[in-house]
Amino acid sequence: MVQTSNICLFNLTMPLKGIPHLISPELLYALASMGHGDEIVLADSNFPSESIARANGARLISCDGLAIPKLLRHILKLFPLDQYVAEPVALMDLVDDDKKKGLEVPIWNEYKQIVGNNVQFQMVERFEFYERAKKCFAVVRK
Repeated sequence: MVQTSNICLFNLTMPLKGIPHLISPELLYALASMGHGDEIVLADSNFPSESIARANGARLISCDGLAIPKLLRHILKLFPLDQYVAEPVALMDLVDDDKKKGLEVPIWNEYKQIVGNNVQFQMVERFEFYERAKKCFAVVRK
């Protein structure tokens, strides 16, 4: 009996089709590994990403230099928001002093445009947000 080899070599010249180039392999793997109820944090450089991720073993993914709105747009091409959650987006709310000053956060309007005006945002107090973030699947730091 003659056996033939089942090993093949394919010379592929391009990365996966349809995957935005801003989505790193590490981020793509994290998104593909997430399931129902898993949450991901998109964090700016002031967020304590390292300590939050370390708290419960969340993946820390660095996307240095990428603006969160741009990253969010590309993530949503691959990964939809949970339609069964009343408020699928949670934002860290302003502290009371900033609210009293009438501080505005223009980036929130940009997020609203990206996810859709019909999507409800949950405003979470700063330290409650940190605790919730410690339970997330991944922290993506820009």
